[in-house]
Amino acid sequence: MNLAILSRNPELYSTRRLVEAAEVRGHSVRVLDTLHCTIHLSEAGPELHLRGKKIEDLDAIIPRIGASITFYGLAVVRQCEAMGVYCLNGSVGITRSRDKLRAHQLLAKAGIGLPVTAFAHSADAVDDVIKAVGGPPLIVKLLEGTQGVGVVLCETKKAAESVIQALRGLKAYLLVQEFIKEAGGSDLRCLVVGDKVVAAMERKGADGEFRSNLHRGGSASLAKISPKERKTAVQAVKALGLRVAGVDILRSARGPLVLEVNSSPGLEGIEKATGKDVAGLIVQYIEKKVER
Repeated sequence: MNLAILSRNPELYSTRRLVEAAEVRGHSVRVLDTLHCTIHLSEAGPELHLRGKKIEDLDAIIPRIGASITFYGLAVVRQCEAMGVYCLNGSVGITRSRDKLRAHQLLAKAGIGLPVTAFAHSADAVDDVIKAVGGPPLIVKLLEGTQGVGVVLCETKKAAESVIQALRGLKAYLLVQEFIKEAGGSDLRCLVVGDKVVAAMERKGADGEFRSNLHRGGSASLAKISPKERKTAVQAVKALGLRVAGVDILRSARGPLVLEVNSSPGLEGIEKATGKDVAGLIVQYIEKKVER
């Protein structure tokens, strides 16, 4: 199988592990710098080039698209789709996952548990959105934030009003969510491949930190998840039209609640915490799909 990984940096842990896993299984694999790919369109059909050379004979691609290059990265994925190349995650699923509001709308439509969430355009609606999520303490979350950046815990109504009005004054769009106190600053990251959770870890925030992101000093350990948590993770991935994703789940008094679905989940934290060869399982999944 001729496999390509769309990644800006071949030295990143996740990219290296995917290359290793593919090579161990006898596949030809290369890393394509997404921003150096060029899209050619004509009546002869769609083509993808890299530094002036046409890319041919691709069987599958693994998109590893950072949030900062979403627009162009999605254009490259769509080009691969138009060329008949199997894409581990398609452009539609990635688009849905990157739009936090759209993702929450789809999760709610599918009846999947999630923190009560509110969204409004006008700063005049502050009272309404605060009331909708049960009042403070509450979370204010930028739509385009990643790795915990742009997530604020507001412990009073006055603080929430100030943060919301300030961000809207800067024309930033945001979500307001209920704060799940019983989660205790921890969450679950479930790595879904196809219709299975292949690895799960519990992430805990650093002392005094309500966000559990590893990039913010959090710690990770192997997690044992319940059948309902497993089902919730798989359903969330399907609701967004993805095939492989990391699903962040809070354990609440009313059951598992989905915080986010990440279409380009990092592999380092979960492989080290669980000892699972997640990269190998991803490559095996692609093998089965391409063989059909």
